[in-house]
Amino acid sequence: MFRSVLIANRGEIAVRIIRTARRLGLRTIAVYSDADAAAPHVRLADAAVRIGPAPARDSYLLAERLIAAARETGAEAVHPGYGFLSERADFAAACAAAGLIFIGPPPPAIRAMGAKDGAKALMAKAGVPVVPGYHGDDQDPLRLANAAAEIGFPVLIKATAGGGGKGMRKVTDPAGFAEALASAKREAEGAFGDPRVLIERYVTDPRHIEIQVFADRHGNTVHLFERDCSLQRRHQKVIEEAPAPGLTPEMRAIMGETAVKAAQAVGYVGAGTVEFIADGSAGLKPDAFWFMEMNTRLQVEHPVTEAITGLDLVELQFRVAAGEALPLAQADLAIDGHAVEARLYAEDPERGFLPSTGRLWALDLPAGEGIRVDSGVEAGGEVSAHYDPMIAKIIAHAPTRVAALDRLASALDRTLVAGPRTNAPFLAALCRHAAFRAGRFDTGFIDRHLDELLPQRGADPGAVAAAAERLVRREQARLSALARSRSDEAGSPWDVLDAFDLAGPREVGLQVAVDGDTVTAQVRYLGPDLAVSVGGTPAAAAAVIDAGEAVIAIRHGRQAVVRPKDIEATDVEHLDQGGVVTAPMHGKLLALAVGPGDAVHKGQTVAVIEAMKMEHALLAPLDGTVAEVAVSVGAQVADGAKILVITPAEG
Repeated sequence: MFRSVLIANRGEIAVRIIRTARRLGLRTIAVYSDADAAAPHVRLADAAVRIGPAPARDSYLLAERLIAAARETGAEAVHPGYGFLSERADFAAACAAAGLIFIGPPPPAIRAMGAKDGAKALMAKAGVPVVPGYHGDDQDPLRLANAAAEIGFPVLIKATAGGGGKGMRKVTDPAGFAEALASAKREAEGAFGDPRVLIERYVTDPRHIEIQVFADRHGNTVHLFERDCSLQRRHQKVIEEAPAPGLTPEMRAIMGETAVKAAQAVGYVGAGTVEFIADGSAGLKPDAFWFMEMNTRLQVEHPVTEAITGLDLVELQFRVAAGEALPLAQADLAIDGHAVEARLYAEDPERGFLPSTGRLWALDLPAGEGIRVDSGVEAGGEVSAHYDPMIAKIIAHAPTRVAALDRLASALDRTLVAGPRTNAPFLAALCRHAAFRAGRFDTGFIDRHLDELLPQRGADPGAVAAAAERLVRREQARLSALARSRSDEAGSPWDVLDAFDLAGPREVGLQVAVDGDTVTAQVRYLGPDLAVSVGGTPAAAAAVIDAGEAVIAIRHGRQAVVRPKDIEATDVEHLDQGGVVTAPMHGKLLALAVGPGDAVHKGQTVAVIEAMKMEHALLAPLDGTVAEVAVSVGAQVADGAKILVITPAEG
């Protein structure tokens, strides 16, 4: 076994790798960008090396800096984690050339599976079933459109060079193909440096089932059973579980054998995942599943496999990379219970799941029997727009699927995050949805049931009242301090609150700002005490946290960010227009579809912002004419920044 390892990654996966490395007595070296200088993975490692500024292209994606860091610190091996350079054959080869052990498959295997078009051709040759589609080199838009027509709509456009839903678009009819193709190519170029795509038939009622495989350098290959990753949004996995509901032992054996055959066809070594799409319209059948792709790395959802097998997959990666044989054969493996993983993201389900960045004012992640949490952030840290918005992975393990879902839902209820919005209540609602619990789901489940899964729009009035109460008490304390110091300072706009103890019971209306809207809280003074309500709902919250000028109150997993009302913050310049298009999150303005003087219609895409490695279209809020464009393409924009102004059409 080697004695030291450099982790060429960040966040929760870096922390998770450090945990196993320490248990094995290995020296760990972290790398970090300027944005991650104070991150937990940096502090937990035995050594850490700065590799550049915040953007990944200037730090985590620079192979030469990572290799230089390994040489500088005397690392013997490099673990790439997932994402970034983990599936770059050139990086694996460069590590080998530098005398470093790359903890992953050999470069030829990465290359063989890295391009989806070539991988599918290779799998078909090896007798692995593949989805019908166009995997050719001709990338002319007309050729691709014709291919889609030949395959028959709906189709999937997929980036050939990557995964994770990036560069992927479902197209239901010919009219939407050109725009979807352009967007998919642009996103693929940004994420993978390769705009090429392939076109595939969209499978009806699709289930996304993947098989974890492991191979060593001694000719041994096994599968560690399956994971069901069908609960997705925008092709991004949301909840994963193992084993897959409804999968018979016969089909499990067939899929496992097929995955092993796929790995052997490319001379695979290490941990990998063979992903299949299955037609679930008539139940899972042994003759109705097809190869999609192979991820030549550890997967985000690997903890559910660890839970049901009792294995440490990172330890197996280390041992295989060091030349050891796998310690077990297929017959030695068995499934123990059921495990479910939820990806806790910094995103706002009420605003179309837009990424939510900023300081983590408070963070309290769950614990307890059967609960595991993998996280790479902590209270006081920042969720940056430069990287994936994951806060944590929360994993529940129990003897049965229902018990695991109950355990996970309860853990999500106990999760407290103040600052960035999160999808915790949405995830808990998924765990409790009757159809999902009964096993009636596919990759379109979330879209079909979204209205049932999302909380009621708008801030919880009890939470707003609790935050407003904290604001009132803060102002009381400030005024008391001023009185004690005999200050001659001019009166505050909150002056209505002073001398409350002399006036007896009274009630006032206090205006506060909640997510840009004005809300009136009723403040009733009762001698030395007070009671606050909003719309008749009294103050009630699980936690109330001071966040600078604002106060954050959390109730039922949702947070209300409440500030004193600032009448000077109103944009009176465009108050009469109602057509100001603003940035919904911090990011980069990727494209402008209109310019000054252009006519636009409501719902038309007017700009595209890139944030956290995903594209987000900005739509015109009304019919009219573009009066002003405030930002140029390529600029970084803050959350709420003005992008353009539309003058409403007359009449």
